[in-house]
Amino acid sequence: MNILNVRIGARLAMGFGAIFILMATLIVLALLRFNSIGEINHQMVDSDWVKAEAAATIDVTTRANARRNMELLMETESAKVAALFADIAKNKKAIDEAVVVLDKLIYTDKGKALMQEFKEARGKYVASFGKVGKLVADNHRDEARQILLSETLPALDVVQGIVAQLTAVQKKMVEERGATAAGHIDAAIQMMMVLGALAAVGGIALAYWITHSITKPLHEAVKIAQTVAAGDLTSVIEAKYKDETGQLLRALKDMNGSLIRIVGEVRHSTEAIAIASTQIASGNMDLSSRTEEQASSLEETASSMEELTGTVRQNADNARQANQLALTASSVASKGGDVVSQVVDTMGSINDSAKKIADIIGVIDGIAFQTNILALNAAVEAARAGEQGRGFAVVAGEVRSLAQRSAAAAKEIKTLIGDSVQKVNAGSRLVDDAGSTMQEVVASVRRVTDIMGEITAASQEQTTGIEQINQAVIQMDSVTQQNAALVEQAAAAAASLQHQAGSLAQVVGVFKLHHSEALHVLPATPKATVSVLPQKAAAVQIANKAVPPPKEGKRPELAVAGDEWEQF
Repeated sequence: MNILNVRIGARLAMGFGAIFILMATLIVLALLRFNSIGEINHQMVDSDWVKAEAAATIDVTTRANARRNMELLMETESAKVAALFADIAKNKKAIDEAVVVLDKLIYTDKGKALMQEFKEARGKYVASFGKVGKLVADNHRDEARQILLSETLPALDVVQGIVAQLTAVQKKMVEERGATAAGHIDAAIQMMMVLGALAAVGGIALAYWITHSITKPLHEAVKIAQTVAAGDLTSVIEAKYKDETGQLLRALKDMNGSLIRIVGEVRHSTEAIAIASTQIASGNMDLSSRTEEQASSLEETASSMEELTGTVRQNADNARQANQLALTASSVASKGGDVVSQVVDTMGSINDSAKKIADIIGVIDGIAFQTNILALNAAVEAARAGEQGRGFAVVAGEVRSLAQRSAAAAKEIKTLIGDSVQKVNAGSRLVDDAGSTMQEVVASVRRVTDIMGEITAASQEQTTGIEQINQAVIQMDSVTQQNAALVEQAAAAAASLQHQAGSLAQVVGVFKLHHSEALHVLPATPKATVSVLPQKAAAVQIANKAVPPPKEGKRPELAVAGDEWEQF
């Protein structure tokens, strides 16, 4: 794990935690050592020292009783003898108490064996001393002296030898425990010194490590900030840490990127303003000359408008006359339409009559056909009658001949009537078409009349509008003169803007950018051929007028000097 990716708070907590763990370990180990030393001291004070003191008590009191035994042999006064016996009894009691203490505290096999030997030797010594005391009490001093020298003192020597061994053993145990305690103390001191040195070295290393891990990125951040403050934005900032310093470096990187973008945009805007101001100045010069041309054109327009007014008035009069003629044509067309309607009705009546005649001819044709059949039947009957029916046959033949001629005539008439009916139908259709055409003509004439009326009204309105245009042209002439003055003021403002753009470009030029970043931020600006403005003899005073804020919307593109200014 990279420590530079750990947050500073966690890093400090780790450092102080490590130092705390080292100190806690040092304290715990020291306490364990001191506890061990305390136990040794406790053993020395409560056990070894008591045993040594008891052994010393036995040794001292045993020697004291030996002296008292010698004094008993030499003392003759009963009071002093009684005092000596009292001291001997007192010492014996002290020895008994010391023996009890040693029995409780001695736990080694050697010590227990010495205690057993001591008890046996002391028993012999006490028994011998009892004999001496009894003989002294009975005033048999010579016998008592003999027993003392032969039994008691040798037994005392054995007892004192055993006591000396016990004392030596206890002294050795005390010395060993003292040496052990001293060793523990030395080990504790060495351990505390080593752990203290390790804690100090570890603390210094952790402090240096943590301090370096914090100050190194901060030094980088300070160096970057100083570089940015000097106007150099080409620094490569690597935010490779994930702690607070990494956040600071990332913030500086974002700030540097924002400054690069802002400076690039300002530089680009400055260049665009410089180009635009030059184009505006050139355009204002063109606008000034074209404004003068427009003023002269307005005068010509005014005269042309007067001529146009006369022409429009004449057109209005002609439109009125055409309207009257159209009304007359509309009346005539309406009458023609009525006549055609009557013709259509008459042709319909003729068509109906022709159809009736055709029906009558059909009836006549039927009668002739039946007459022919009857004549044929009559001829057949006359033939059957022979001579009597010959005359009737002649009549029947004539009747048949007439019937055939009538049928033929009826067919011809029917054919003619059918042809007439077809022609009448065709004429009727033509008359219907003529009627429709006349109605369309009437409608067209009416529309023409309406249009001519509208033309007349429009001509009147045009006359009024042209008069208003004349007034507007006069006003435009005045406004054009004012615009010419404003164009001169705009030229002066453009020159001032160009100067300010140059100053701004010098200010922005202090910042240093990467070439690739500059190309990325600053798109290539097309070169424009700009005409140089002529210097005025006197400075033009610009009116201090409040400029309304621009409306939200798409920004107009800057026109190059080569563009034509055809509109005002």
